[in-house]
Amino acid sequence: KPGTVTALVGPSGAGKTTISALLPRLYDVTGGAIAIDGEDIRNFTLNSLRASIGVVMQDSHLFHETITENIRYGKSDATLDEMKAACEAAQIWDLVSSLPNGLETMVGERGQRLSGGEKQRAAIARALCMEPEALLFDEPTSALDPELEQEVIKVIKDLATEGRTMLIVTHDMKLAADVSDHVVFLHQGLIEEEGAPETLFGAPKSTRLRQFLSSTA
Repeated sequence: KPGTVTALVGPSGAGKTTISALLPRLYDVTGGAIAIDGEDIRNFTLNSLRASIGVVMQDSHLFHETITENIRYGKSDATLDEMKAACEAAQIWDLVSSLPNGLETMVGERGQRLSGGEKQRAAIARALCMEPEALLFDEPTSALDPELEQEVIKVIKDLATEGRTMLIVTHDMKLAADVSDHVVFLHQGLIEEEGAPETLFGAPKSTRLRQFLSSTA
């Protein structure tokens, strides 16, 4: 639903990332359908569908260009004010403004001049600059060490409080519990159980979910 945060959780191979790839139609469903507001997404143009969904992946790719060019990759005509607003929302503006060349700083191949947390926050700024109707995070913290992970989690938590529509694929049960309104637990490609996080994590009905929560505790 608009303005809600949904977390997709489950063991490896459950189908979480597959769903995140199906939403922007990186490939199409082979059975059934995915609908937005009751309309099959295959009835939308790819451009309009993908322009409405900002995506932040597990290992977001940054090009060997300036910060400006990397942020504008999602919106080529973004203004300075729009880029600044996106960077502020992604909590990376203080870093960018402190650099000698600011937004015109080269980030290096695959963003090697930035830390892992800074790369992810830059990727979030790129997604936000598109002004998408929904944000999709696919394991956004799994490649980070604990300290950098907390930087990105703070950004996601703050975005969640702003009433943005978000879908988060995560193995982090604490993140799912802290930021989501609704949790979907997947097992072997099927929805095993779903509901509010306090219900799902506090009194799970599914044996598989109880086992999964025990293994991730």
